[in-house]
Amino acid sequence: MSRIKNCFDKLKNEHRKALIPYVTAGDPEPSVTVPLMHTMVNAGANIIELGVPFSDPMADGPVIQRAAERALEHHVSLRDVLAMVAEFRQQDSHTPVVLMGYLNPVEVMGYSVFAEAAAQAGVDGVLTVDLPPEEADELVAALSSQQLDPIFLLAPTSDDERIKLICEAAKGYVYYVALKGVTGAGNLDVQAVANKLEQIRKHTDLPVGVGFGIKDAESATAVAAVADAVVVGSALVQKVEQAAGQHDRIDTEIAGLLMQMRTGMDA
Repeated sequence: MSRIKNCFDKLKNEHRKALIPYVTAGDPEPSVTVPLMHTMVNAGANIIELGVPFSDPMADGPVIQRAAERALEHHVSLRDVLAMVAEFRQQDSHTPVVLMGYLNPVEVMGYSVFAEAAAQAGVDGVLTVDLPPEEADELVAALSSQQLDPIFLLAPTSDDERIKLICEAAKGYVYYVALKGVTGAGNLDVQAVANKLEQIRKHTDLPVGVGFGIKDAESATAVAAVADAVVVGSALVQKVEQAAGQHDRIDTEIAGLLMQMRTGMDA
């Protein structure tokens, strides 16, 4: 059984929801990432989404775009990100780690080589933002051969046919993008999210996580009332940016926000 399934099963038994923080690997510099992953777990994170820096992150808003640029200034590659996961695994063997990024670096490495290296490093799932399920068979097969979960995005505009197609390809959990547009944009309509999750759940028994637009404990708590997982990215990456050069402050700020979210979600 995968670490992701184990995690959701355990939380379900405890009547709790998953808190899934996203940070960009190598931002603001490579030495920050692994200690920050441990900090997030200690602050209440259940699964970590680790962003693979890419030069053209088209689904991401300015905050995460700048994070990718900072990481790329340090030449952080996909192999470097895998090395970070392997280092994290030396102390943490149970928290699931999902790589989130774009297809190009994976394609350059080769699907089978990537899947094998990711599994060896201790990765649990892979979310490739710009790979639609219609074109994902080869990568999904490579991931599945290494017991890695392919995770896909659903949008507010996804219709029943599309939802069914994506849910059939997905494992681990389904990621619902709560807003039209890029990461960090707009304001959440929680009732609209609840209505869409009802539609999605007709097509899958997988947990459904909700991301894009979750900025604070209030929005995390509201989304946790209707979703199986709350994904928070830009709000955390912004704190990394604001505290760049002050590693202790990065840890303190990120831990503070996650603990507030965790408290609200558990209440």
